[in-house]
Amino acid sequence: MKYPVAMNMLVYGPDMNESLIPHLSYIKEVGYTGVEIPIFETDLAYWKPWKEEIDRLGLEVFTVTFLGADRNTISSDPAVRKNGVDFLKKAVDVTAYLGASWLSGPYHSALGVFSGAAPTQQELDWSKESMLALAEHAQKMNVMLGLEYLNRFENYVVSSADQLYSLVKSINHPHVKIMFDTFHAHIEEFNTGEAMIRIADEIGHFQLSENTRATLGEGQVHWANVFESLDKMNYKGWLVVEAFTPLLPAACIWRKNYTTEEELILKSYHHIQKFIG
Repeated sequence: MKYPVAMNMLVYGPDMNESLIPHLSYIKEVGYTGVEIPIFETDLAYWKPWKEEIDRLGLEVFTVTFLGADRNTISSDPAVRKNGVDFLKKAVDVTAYLGASWLSGPYHSALGVFSGAAPTQQELDWSKESMLALAEHAQKMNVMLGLEYLNRFENYVVSSADQLYSLVKSINHPHVKIMFDTFHAHIEEFNTGEAMIRIADEIGHFQLSENTRATLGEGQVHWANVFESLDKMNYKGWLVVEAFTPLLPAACIWRKNYTTEEELILKSYHHIQKFIG
């Protein structure tokens, strides 16, 4: 396969309780060779049954997370910034425990928290400081950090490829790279493929997400442009399908844009194969 493909478990919502573990076998049956798991619980014992099933199935694993206001890594309150970094360090520990190589997400700052103005240099400096502290721990745990930009309605600190590229370059740490998400690019970029190529030297992980946040190929994302640009970039990493449900309040999706999760997972996989199979 040209690119290995994983499925993000947020398709089942943010609560990674044990009832979701049986879905891993279906994901593998469809053809995915990896899964991406959201980390909000940091007790290692909680993840033991997940690790056992992932190992049994032989799936590659990746992790994602995000922060709320009480863990904002650019807060003017140093205690809040520390709270965010401390949580992220524990998320790195879970990532390592699961055998995952990447912890991705928009944790350079908090999701859905706005100042009402453009980011200040001080806020960017706090983000850099927080990410450097996290990166030192991630390096010790052999985990890569994939920072993600969000669209302007979800984040004001970095909401474009160029803004995130600038932040990652300023952090300048071997364990801090970019995780690119086509959903946000579809909103914020003039041309998604051109943006991908422009920042290609820092992209280490990639999420495929439709503009509806549902089944790939049933929305408006220009997929030919995306896959042609992946080839031009000579991208060597994984592709992760990310789709959301009304069970994820943070995504503000209040209508179901698909039939069943199983059909979404299957159709999205088949859509990708049209380009890489």
